[in-house]
Amino acid sequence: MTTMSLNKDKIKILLLEDLHANAEKYFRNHGYNNLVLLKNALDNEELKKAIEDVHMIGIRSRTKLTADVFEAAKKLMAVGCFCIGTNQVDLNAAKAHGIPVFNAPYSNTRSVAELVIGEIVMLMRGIPQRNFAAHEGIWLKNAKGATEVRGKVLGIVGYGHIGTQVSILAEAMGMKVRYYDIVDKLALGNAEPCSSLSELLSLSDVVSLHVPQTPQTDNMFSHAEFFAMKKGAFFINAARGSVVDIDALKTALDQGQIAGAAIDVFPKEPADKTQEFVSPLRSMPNVILTPHIGGSTLEAQANIGLEVAERLVKYSDNGSTLGSVNCVEVSLPVQESGKTTRFMHIHKNVPGVLSSINRVFSENGLNISGQYLRTDGEYAYVVVDVDGHLDNAPELQKELEKINGTLKVRYLF
Repeated sequence: MTTMSLNKDKIKILLLEDLHANAEKYFRNHGYNNLVLLKNALDNEELKKAIEDVHMIGIRSRTKLTADVFEAAKKLMAVGCFCIGTNQVDLNAAKAHGIPVFNAPYSNTRSVAELVIGEIVMLMRGIPQRNFAAHEGIWLKNAKGATEVRGKVLGIVGYGHIGTQVSILAEAMGMKVRYYDIVDKLALGNAEPCSSLSELLSLSDVVSLHVPQTPQTDNMFSHAEFFAMKKGAFFINAARGSVVDIDALKTALDQGQIAGAAIDVFPKEPADKTQEFVSPLRSMPNVILTPHIGGSTLEAQANIGLEVAERLVKYSDNGSTLGSVNCVEVSLPVQESGKTTRFMHIHKNVPGVLSSINRVFSENGLNISGQYLRTDGEYAYVVVDVDGHLDNAPELQKELEKINGTLKVRYLF
């Protein structure tokens, strides 16, 4: 029988923010039954208390894992963000404690792309204004400002997983797609790359953003970009709130430079539904405002529940860090039960640690049958497979923990 440094029933998993049932089901199907499920996020003090004896935690966007939370999490070995972004986690603090963070960057790709396509149709038909008027009792039955999307140019900024999905769907509706990315990307279908952002802006009837949040994309769309667009074009942001200067967008809308917009993400968003959503765009009938729901479909949440739970289980079971956003990625082979004992060791990347690890096994007369090492300059992750099933694995784990620079040690099986 396979043994572990900690029996699966003793590995405590805290799942917050009403995660999809797929996550719980996956954990239980793989022998992890010590689960605590909560529908809400916890504030900082509640979280520090709750996480003290937790080995793995699953969160969405409202839970904030700060440096002091990681200090309180003495047993924590992995974090699962059941969403796309990881801005709610102090990734450097997690890394310094030897804790990999996993997310699901592509599970909601289709959901976001479909929302964008729907918004393109609504904006070009003038639906937001007509909807607003109808609610006020005004019957705007006319074709003024309403056009088909067929034959129009869609400019996609950021031609990654979501951008390419939008491209494919838009082409199927007869749109001409142009895209711009700072990295050379192979065009799908009949899409054509632009040599610069300014070229894309000058050509596009609709501009849709699909870029990550980085220092380079902070406020990348401001006055200059909006007034470089075709007059009367439409603007969509379902990427990150930080990439758009909202005041500049309002100015462009007020002056008629931009005919309408659809915004799903904002620089400042309410923590929950009890807080008021504040934005200068609220009073504008030609703007579609949605509460960061681009990826919020039943299908996307189901996919995310499976994907992140699977990554956490793989890490716990065999040490694979594939999909981690803050630690080096190592994909490990599954070994036959009873023939190998596997240890994982996360440490500061300083001279002498690896030789000290090897010395522990050598001095105990053990043969290393496999060793997997990856570093990122500051930290290193090594997995060691030793021949045979070892009854003294817990004692060896304690020896490995004493090595200078050690952050985290486990024997897996």
